[in-house]
Amino acid sequence: MKKTACALIMSLFCVSAISQESQTGYNFLRLPASAHAAALGGDNITIIEDDESMIFNNPALLSSVSDKTINLNYMNYMQGVNTASASFNRIVKERASWAVSAQYIDYGSMKEVDENNIQTGDFIAKDISLGAYFSYLLTDRLAGGITAKFITSYIGDYNSIAMGVDLGINYYDPDNEWSLSLVAKNLGGQLKAYNDEFEKMPFDLQAGLSKKLTNTPFRVSATMVDLTKWDYKFINHFVAGLDVMLSPNIWVGAGYNFRRANEMKITNTNDEESSHGAGFSLGGGINLERFKLNIAYGKYHISSNSLIINIAYSL
Repeated sequence: MKKTACALIMSLFCVSAISQESQTGYNFLRLPASAHAAALGGDNITIIEDDESMIFNNPALLSSVSDKTINLNYMNYMQGVNTASASFNRIVKERASWAVSAQYIDYGSMKEVDENNIQTGDFIAKDISLGAYFSYLLTDRLAGGITAKFITSYIGDYNSIAMGVDLGINYYDPDNEWSLSLVAKNLGGQLKAYNDEFEKMPFDLQAGLSKKLTNTPFRVSATMVDLTKWDYKFINHFVAGLDVMLSPNIWVGAGYNFRRANEMKITNTNDEESSHGAGFSLGGGINLERFKLNIAYGKYHISSNSLIINIAYSL
C-alpha cells in the first residue's frame, strides 16, 4: 500500500507537470515533437512542408512528406525530464502514404517514501507511445489521415495501457497558398489503469489555417484548440504563429500560445500574476532536398526552458 500511494502521488506529479489544469492522463501527448510547429506556438496543424515531424500534429500532413524519410526528435522538457521521438514513412503509389513512430518521455529517478516521509527506495517513471499512420489524397487539394496509437505508462512497478486515435483532414490551395485543417486528437481510452479509476484521454479538437502572404516571404498561421471546452476565456483557445522564408531552404518563425500562457500563470506574494514567458516560442531551420535540421525554443513548464531539435534524412 505504501508503494501504491507513492506511485499514485508521482503519477499526479507527472501529469500536472505537463498540463497544470488538465485532469487527464498521458498528457505527454500534448508536447510538440515538431520544432517548426513548436516555433509557431506548439499546436500548428496546417503548414505544408516536407517535414515528417508534423505528422504528430496532424496525420493528414503525411501526404506532403518525401518517401523513405527518417525523422529523429529530441526535447529537454525540464531538468531531469527528456523526451524523444522517431518516425519513418513510405509512399504507396501516388496518393497513399503510411508511417510508423515511437515517442518516449523519461521522468528520471524519483525517491519512494512511506507515510512518514522516510525514503524506502527509488523508482523511475516513463511514458511510451507507438503509432501507425495512414494518409490519402482524396483529391488534388484534400488529404485525410489517421493515427492509431498504443500508449503505456510506467511508474516504478506499476503500469497503465491505453489506445488512442488521431483523425485529421487538410485542404491546401497551392495557387493561393491557403491551408485549412481540422484534427481530433487522442480519441480512445484506457485498457488498463494504475488502480480502479480509469483516466480520461487528453482529447483535443483543433481547427487551423495558414496563409502565405502574396509576394512576401511571410506566412501567418492561427490554430484554435480545445474546441469542446468553453469554460475559460475565448482568447485562450488561440495559437498564433508567423514564419519567414529567408530563402527556399531557410526559415525562421515565432508564435504565441494563449492557452499555455494562461495555464502557466503563477501568483507572487504581491498577488500579481505572471506566466514568466510561457506561451512565447521561436525557432528556425534549414531544409535541404534530403537533409533537414529544425530547432525551436519554448517554455512548457514554469521551472525551465525547453529546446526542441528535429533531424530528418530522406533515403
